[in-house]
Amino acid sequence: MEKMKLHVIKIGGNIIDNPDALNSFLTNFARIPGYKILVHGGGKIATQMAKNLGIETQMVDGRRVTDEKSLQIVTMVYAGWINKSIVANLQSKKCNALGLTGPDGGLIKAKKRNPIPIDFGFVGDIVEVNAKGINDLLQIGFSPIFAPITADEEGQLLNTNADTLAQSIAIGLSSDFDVDLVYCFEKRGVLKEPTDDTSVIPMINETSYATLKKEGIVTEGMIPKLENALLAISKGVKLVRLCHADDLNDASQGTQIKA
Repeated sequence: MEKMKLHVIKIGGNIIDNPDALNSFLTNFARIPGYKILVHGGGKIATQMAKNLGIETQMVDGRRVTDEKSLQIVTMVYAGWINKSIVANLQSKKCNALGLTGPDGGLIKAKKRNPIPIDFGFVGDIVEVNAKGINDLLQIGFSPIFAPITADEEGQLLNTNADTLAQSIAIGLSSDFDVDLVYCFEKRGVLKEPTDDTSVIPMINETSYATLKKEGIVTEGMIPKLENALLAISKGVKLVRLCHADDLNDASQGTQIKA
C-alpha cells in the first residue's frame, strides 16, 4: 500500500526575525497540499527580551545556556509570541494550524542533557515521539506547528534544538508516511564557496559529506545540520532538502541529502 506524503519543514531565526520573509514563507507553507508539519526556532526575540529584562544570555560554542530565568523567557517567546503569531498568520491564509510544544498531549518526550562535559542547563534531548498522537491530529485536518520546547518525565520544561526536533518528528512518522524533511534557511543550499550563492552542491550523501568536511567546505553550524539530515535518511525519511525559504515549493532547488 502506497504511503501518503508528509512534509516536515523547519525554519530558523533568520526567517522569524524578518516579518516580510516570515509572511512570504508562511504563504508558501500554506500552499503545500496534503499533510504538513512546521517546526520553528526562536530567533533574536528571546535574546532581546532577556536584555530588556537585564538577564545576561550565556553562550558556549555558539549555543545558548538555558538557566532558570532564560528558560522562562524562551518558553514565553518560543511557545507563546512566536508560535501563536505563526498560527494566527496561517489561519488567515486558510491553513488550519495548531500550535504545539512537546508536552502538549505527550507528543514529544525528552530528558535533560547530561551536564558533562558542558552544562547547558535546562536543555532537552528527545527520547520519544508520539507518532500516533501527531498522526491523529493530521488525520482530523490540523497542520501542527511545533515550538522547540519539550519536557521530561517529571514535568520539567526544557529548551530543545529545533533542527533535532524536526528530524525526530520526521523519523517518528516515517513508518506511516513518505516523509520529506526540509530545512529552510538563508542560503540556497549547501555552498561549495560560502560567499557564492550560485555554488550550491545539488546532492550530498554520507561519502561526499565526509569529503566535504575533511576539505573544510562544510564547517561550523552546517555540520550538525547535515549530520541530522543523514541520520534522518538512515532512519527511514525519504528525502531531506536544505534550501532557501523562497524555494520551499520548488523541489529542484537546494541541496538534497540521500543515502
